[in-house]
Amino acid sequence: MQLEILTPEKKLYSGEIYGIQLPGISGSFEVLEKHAPMVSALGKGSVKVLLDKSGNNTTRFTISGGFIEVLDNRVSVLVEGATQQ
Repeated sequence: MQLEILTPEKKLYSGEIYGIQLPGISGSFEVLEKHAPMVSALGKGSVKVLLDKSGNNTTRFTISGGFIEVLDNRVSVLVEGATQQ
């Protein structure tokens, strides 16, 4: 699955991933390969990028809110502000 995390200033992340855990406005959720198409608002919190199936190889970002779009095994995360942990 292909992931891009974008802010208005720059691209924070681009690459192949196993899955991603995100802070939704109604609670956390996870997107894995071949997820159904969706668009969702994101709340303030931590984004955990799962780089492989083991779950041991991860990258984390702290976001202040934004949106996610999932379509054709591609995930786009658009955030107002983010920092890598």
